[in-house]
Amino acid sequence: MTAILELGNAVKARRLQIGLSQAALASLSGLSRQTISELESGTITDLSLKRAERLAGVLGLSLQVAGMHALVHSKAPRMTPLGRAARTASVSYRKAMLPARLRKTLLSGESSVADMPYVHAFLDDAPVSLLSSVAEQLQDDAGGNAQVWKNYRSLARQVKSGRDLWR
Repeated sequence: MTAILELGNAVKARRLQIGLSQAALASLSGLSRQTISELESGTITDLSLKRAERLAGVLGLSLQVAGMHALVHSKAPRMTPLGRAARTASVSYRKAMLPARLRKTLLSGESSVADMPYVHAFLDDAPVSLLSSVAEQLQDDAGGNAQVWKNYRSLARQVKSGRDLWR
């Protein structure tokens, strides 16, 4: 499979998972709906690397080049997506929301009154790439049984999010 076909398949799968229309994705990425359509259908003949990276980034995907030899990765511990999400949700507040509490909220799709400001901050301010990374982490942790994107939309309605992504 060529790289552009692989990208098109990944874009379509993630777009549907998130619940975005092609037009909404086009608006978020700065590309045309026709470009999104052609990429997903495999009929696009060329897409610049810059545009492909921008589109992938909006969806929380990344592009990478694989070589013959495995890349050496740093063994420095990295913050998990859920940890970054809890930090994003807490940035404007004196008391931080713990990742475990955010996990429970995102997996249940229900927020306590006390947690609503944190959930609102996360859903309104987090980049889509972080929303995607958190959804993937929670899906993996739950053995693929979590409906995180559905819960995001439900929570966005509860906290009256004004973000276009949730409309």
